[in-house]
Amino acid sequence: MSSVKKENHKKIIVGMSGGVDSTVSAVILKKQGFEVVGATMKLWRKDHSSAAHRNACYGPGEKDDIIFAKKAAKKIGIRHIVLDLADEYDKYVLGYFKKEYLAGRTPNPCVTCNQKIKFGFLLKKITEAGFPFDYFATGHYARTFYNPERKRHLLLRGEDLSKDQSYFLYRLNQNQLKRIIFPLGEYTKKDIKKLAVGFGLKEYAEKAESQDFVENGDYSGIIGKAYSKDGDIVNEAGKIIGKHNGFYNFTIGQRRGLGIGGLSEPYYVIGTNPCKNQVIVGTKESSFSDSFFINHVNWIAFPRLERMINAQVMIRSNSKLVDCQIVPKEKDIFVKLKEPCFAVTPGQSAVFYEKDVVLGGGIIKDKISRKNR
Repeated sequence: MSSVKKENHKKIIVGMSGGVDSTVSAVILKKQGFEVVGATMKLWRKDHSSAAHRNACYGPGEKDDIIFAKKAAKKIGIRHIVLDLADEYDKYVLGYFKKEYLAGRTPNPCVTCNQKIKFGFLLKKITEAGFPFDYFATGHYARTFYNPERKRHLLLRGEDLSKDQSYFLYRLNQNQLKRIIFPLGEYTKKDIKKLAVGFGLKEYAEKAESQDFVENGDYSGIIGKAYSKDGDIVNEAGKIIGKHNGFYNFTIGQRRGLGIGGLSEPYYVIGTNPCKNQVIVGTKESSFSDSFFINHVNWIAFPRLERMINAQVMIRSNSKLVDCQIVPKEKDIFVKLKEPCFAVTPGQSAVFYEKDVVLGGGIIKDKISRKNR
């Protein structure tokens, strides 16, 4: 899995974030005899207004990550380049993020960033900068495999299921997958930290990891001050039962922090209405769905879905796999869950699996509440 033939392909670009995973990936590939170049993306712009800080994927702490990446490359003994993709990131990730929230959906910036930026524009800019390469590698915990029977490059879950990142990679296409290596796919996180120490990179093994898109989930700098205003929390009947401090601060399924105590039973966020600046809440029963539709579908294991199939689905990155049926419809894909799931969220990704193989996935469009069936 994720292996390449050294005699045929010698030049590999490694996306280096300054963290332990990408750093160890570069070391592993160099030790295997490949010509390795480290590449780091510059995404943050000083004119961006955001509450993001260190230990977030996006924010002013990026400059320190670039320093760590450069230092790691020097210690490993490989060339390192930094490429500015701030404009592309602003348009395709931040723009998408804001648009989705203002449409009442919950976006997944990591999925979009992987598809369009990390495995898209970055590779284009590397080539334009005069660095031809055979493969591109990252520190993701996932695996790839070429299946000669299907004549498809497949994406598989990482061996360390607690760190598996295949969910965030399901939008990659065949042209992208055929040039990708995931050196950490068969390792555990514990293994990688041990390797880092053994390679003389202890400070990277101890370095704090990025935990969120932005620090503490504060999206006000991205959504904009015009939308950062108080509004009503309403129940399913439209009755006002509380106040909120910005609809984008609330996520589907959220119970804590609503400030609507004194009710006969717990209420959960079941949606938002940006046009009316409302957060909509309902009972726990209303928060469960037994089916939903998806669109913007990308299949990896096969070119298209031509008939109903049984599979397993993950409706968010940290959720469990649930048995389901996937049914092609005229426009969208219908997903019938074997058991109802809590907080199925429009805008998030539904990713389908057959054992360890990622079949593909799409964006959740509409959910059907168990209460309304």
